[in-house]
Amino acid sequence: MRVEHASDPLLRRIATAPRALPVLIVLLLLVVGAVFRGVVGTVCFGLCGLLVAWLLYLAWPRIAPIERMMRGAVLLLAVALAVVSAGM
Repeated sequence: MRVEHASDPLLRRIATAPRALPVLIVLLLLVVGAVFRGVVGTVCFGLCGLLVAWLLYLAWPRIAPIERMMRGAVLLLAVALAVVSAGM
């Protein structure tokens, strides 16, 4: 329960932001990660993976099993991209 309570202020700020802003930030991280390989790409893909993992953790009890699998697949993809980017 500590993570949920600690996440409240940040989640409230995200909720009050324009709807497109979080999507644009993630898209920007993915584009920067794809363009700049190495450390910069690894950090960008890693940040995307951390964001997906955090949101998956918070939503886990409330989402259906198929949604868990889809979000888990996105998390695995972000981690794989970070690992591949680190190898370049």
